[in-house]
Amino acid sequence: MSVLARSVGNAFRNKIRTAAVVAVLAVAIGLALSMLVANQAVGAKVQELNASVGTTLTVNPAGGQGFEGGGEPLTAAEAATAAAVPNITSVVGTKALRLRTETTTTDTADAAAGAAQPDAGGPGGQAASVTTSLTAAVDAGTLGNRNNTGSGTGTGTTNGTEPARTFTLPITATGTAAEVDSSGKALDITSGTGLGDYSAASTKALVGTTLAEKNNLKVGSTFTIAGKTYTVAGIFDAGTTFGNNAVYLTLAEAQALAETPGELSSMVVTVNSMENVDSTKTALQAALGASKADVTQGQRNLETAVSSLNSVKGISLVAYIAALATAGLIILLIMVMLVRERRREIGVLKAIGARNRTIGLQFVLEALVLVALGSVVGAAIASFASGGIASALVSSNSSTAAGATGQRGPGGGPGGPFGGATQLLTSVTASASPGVIAAGIAAVFAVAIIGALVPALLTARIRPIEVLRGE
Repeated sequence: MSVLARSVGNAFRNKIRTAAVVAVLAVAIGLALSMLVANQAVGAKVQELNASVGTTLTVNPAGGQGFEGGGEPLTAAEAATAAAVPNITSVVGTKALRLRTETTTTDTADAAAGAAQPDAGGPGGQAASVTTSLTAAVDAGTLGNRNNTGSGTGTGTTNGTEPARTFTLPITATGTAAEVDSSGKALDITSGTGLGDYSAASTKALVGTTLAEKNNLKVGSTFTIAGKTYTVAGIFDAGTTFGNNAVYLTLAEAQALAETPGELSSMVVTVNSMENVDSTKTALQAALGASKADVTQGQRNLETAVSSLNSVKGISLVAYIAALATAGLIILLIMVMLVRERRREIGVLKAIGARNRTIGLQFVLEALVLVALGSVVGAAIASFASGGIASALVSSNSSTAAGATGQRGPGGGPGGPFGGATQLLTSVTASASPGVIAAGIAAVFAVAIIGALVPALLTARIRPIEVLRGE
């Protein structure tokens, strides 16, 4: 009988024990693979943040932060000044617009209550408000009505006599000089194409997925803004409900709609490397002037987010090594037990001329059969559990970090610098890719070979007469 056939047969000699060993190995291997997948996913997220958000600066008008801000709008001249600063690779100007559904904005009651609808949405409250045939994809709900009416509930009466009015939320429209969003991240166009030349006026538009669905739009459909017809060139997915309730136009077209040619609501500045971000931020602020512009890091929570993600990455790596070592220890103990049970068999094989490597190979192959079965079940476990384990690690770490800072936002939610970092952390998605699973299983097999060889070779070195005498 060949060594391979004998090894496979020995693996199933005691079916109950084999099933128990495979089950234990499956749990250990599944945990190891899940941790490896989580480690890879977090590492990829860190690289993504460092490559995009980490090298982005945002320039707003000085004092322009929310609808309560002010200041003077930015211009194309400031964009040229920014582009001349060393280490800056690109400057993308944007122009913010607020689109209100025509049936709402032309209502006389709305016109009379214009003061109750702050023209927010862009830096410094500079977002121009124009009409559109589109209907917002986000319902105002309790929060929207509360924020617009100031009544606290959005229902009941206003000033004690008039019924409280229900508002329709505006649609965010952004004119941009490149195919990026307001944070500098490339737009994810799921169907159709981009706008071509983003610096020229165009009647093409990009529409968010939920806004397109709400208005039954697809590539080639048309809608109006300020009475002008626009064609849907592409549909994008921003990843959030609010982000998908939006329209992107070319910069020149948005400036024309707002009747502010040459003006910018903000600028997205990309630096050539993370190492140069701090120095470039200082140089850019000096070039533009503190009284003219406010320069902030595109994602001020990046450092906190990356630090937390690196913690999760370290935890997952340690857990992976521990689970891998556990699987190796299980193999080692099982093989020690099997070798002790088969001392007489080993003695007979040695007596008839079997070499040490032949005996060692037999036990290694037997161990690999058990590991192969455990790996199949473990891979299935990892496929289903890796996402949940990664989310649990990330959520636990972000909650711990948020609690350590002691910072809370409005309504008791996470606030301060960690608020945005939590959003970045929870956006980590782990999926068990074939490459990662294969690498993990290869590591398990390597550990199994070591765990099986050690007891087999130690016993194989014993002389046959000593083994047979002890039986």
